[in-house]
Amino acid sequence: MAGTIMMYGGTGGIGEACARELRGRGYGLHLVARSENRLQALAEELEAGFTAGDVNDTETFERAAEEAGRELAGLVYAVGTINLGSFSRLGREDYERDFRVNALGAALAVRSALPALKQSEQPASVVFFSSVAAARGFKWHASMGMAKAAVSGLTVSLAAELAPQVRINAVAPSLTRTPLAAGILSSEKTAAAIAAGHPLPRLGAAQDIAALTAFLVSSDADWITGQVIGVDGGRSTIAGQG
Repeated sequence: MAGTIMMYGGTGGIGEACARELRGRGYGLHLVARSENRLQALAEELEAGFTAGDVNDTETFERAAEEAGRELAGLVYAVGTINLGSFSRLGREDYERDFRVNALGAALAVRSALPALKQSEQPASVVFFSSVAAARGFKWHASMGMAKAAVSGLTVSLAAELAPQVRINAVAPSLTRTPLAAGILSSEKTAAAIAAGHPLPRLGAAQDIAALTAFLVSSDADWITGQVIGVDGGRSTIAGQG
C-alpha cells in the first residue's frame, strides 16, 4: 500500500474519479462526503475508511481527521460549487456559501489533517481545486471566480509555509461533465457551444482531472509545489477562443 489519502468529495464526479484513480494506483483511502449511503457503498467497494459529514459543519473536519488515523500520505479536497448568476442577482449568501465550501473548507481540511500529514515518511501532498474562472474573466462568475481565486491564493501561501514537509498544489479545470455541471449542460446545443470555445474543442472529463491529481499526489511530482495547473483544453492561456 502506498499510504493513505484523505479524500473530500469522493462520491460522484471528479471526487469519485480521483478516488478510483488513487485506489487503482495502490493508495489507501479515507473518504469524506455528505451522502452517507452512497459514501458507505463506495467505501466498501474501494476498501476505504469513511466519514459522513458536511463541510459546512466545521466539526466534520476534526472528526474526519481523527477517524482517518495518525498518518496520511496526502489530502485531496474535491468539494466545490458552480453558482452562476449576474452580479445584480448575487447576494451576500452566495458569496459566503461559495467561499465557505471552496476556500475555507480547503483551509480547515488541511489544518485538521496537518499533524497526520507531517507524520508521512515522504513529503505529504495536498491537492485543491481552483478553476479556469479564477484566472480568466467570464460573465456571471463573480461569486465562483472570487472563491476559486481564493483557493489559488491559499495554494501558494500554504505551499510556502508548509514546505518541505507538505507539498500543496491545485488543479484548475474548465467546465467538466459532472453531476455538479448537469444543469449547465442539460442542453446539448449549449454544451457543444461551450466545448467549441476551447482550443481543444471538447468539455472536460472527470478522468482528465483525476489523472493529474494522482500524479500530483505521487512521488513522481516530489519537486512540484505551489502550482495551480490548468486542465482546461487551453482555454486559460490561448487567445481567440470563447
